[in-house]
Amino acid sequence: MSADDVHPGLARLSLNQRTIPRWSLPELVDHCGKTGVGAVGLWREPVTEYGLERTSKLVQDAGLRVSSLCRGGFFTSPEAAQWQAAIEDNLRALDEAAALGAECVVLVVGGMAPGSTDLIGARQRVHDALAVLAPAARERGVRLALEALHPIFCADRAVLSTLRQALQLAETVDAAATSAPGVPTVGVVVDAYHVWWDPDVWSAITAAGSRILSFQVCDWVLPLTEDVLLARGMMGDGYIDLRALRTAVDAAGYTGDIEVEIFNQALWDSDPEAVLDTVIERYSAHVL
Repeated sequence: MSADDVHPGLARLSLNQRTIPRWSLPELVDHCGKTGVGAVGLWREPVTEYGLERTSKLVQDAGLRVSSLCRGGFFTSPEAAQWQAAIEDNLRALDEAAALGAECVVLVVGGMAPGSTDLIGARQRVHDALAVLAPAARERGVRLALEALHPIFCADRAVLSTLRQALQLAETVDAAATSAPGVPTVGVVVDAYHVWWDPDVWSAITAAGSRILSFQVCDWVLPLTEDVLLARGMMGDGYIDLRALRTAVDAAGYTGDIEVEIFNQALWDSDPEAVLDTVIERYSAHVL
């Protein structure tokens, strides 16, 4: 597929690196450029492996944007040394995002400590970490995007389970970190996979407004795989009204990239070019 063959709306499409992990960074950038995809969502590990400066030049030379850098977070350890290590790692993520010109750093805040039932304490540690990171992010011109995950992931990955909860935390941290109104430093990710089920999602999207820093799409398919993390489906294969969510985030004022992020072993094992062709086809048919 050539760039001349694709829908002009693809300029807003971003391909998350984990959707086609078999591609190296140069391959990812090359194929996105050829097909008219406007942006890439990058992950820290392959960026570090390829080299931060090399990655930045590669993306810029291709005329692509970095819609997000994944990922920071994991702030919930009750052990002081581990919590501080997470802060230091997230500060490095902010430096990396600034070097890449990334729109935001996606934060998966962390789940429960092994054997712990202290959910309130875990959420407080998330708040405390953000209070440290928000001023540092502002200094670097980087924004922090809180990702609420489906409640099934509360114990192991994210004690933020709804968009409204993430939004309230973002507002609280920003209000404490600055005395002057302006562009929010802390915002939210609207990830269709994680929020589609929530009856409050529509009003939360409206309330989020300028705090929507990322919009990610895939689909919820059945049956769930044994590893729920890898249960995401291709757009149009499941139960999410992706166009309705896209319309809602647009109405809330979001004009940024729409990032396709799919964790699915069958897709990962498939021909990468065929996967990208399907992403483009389904994005056009079910999201635009």
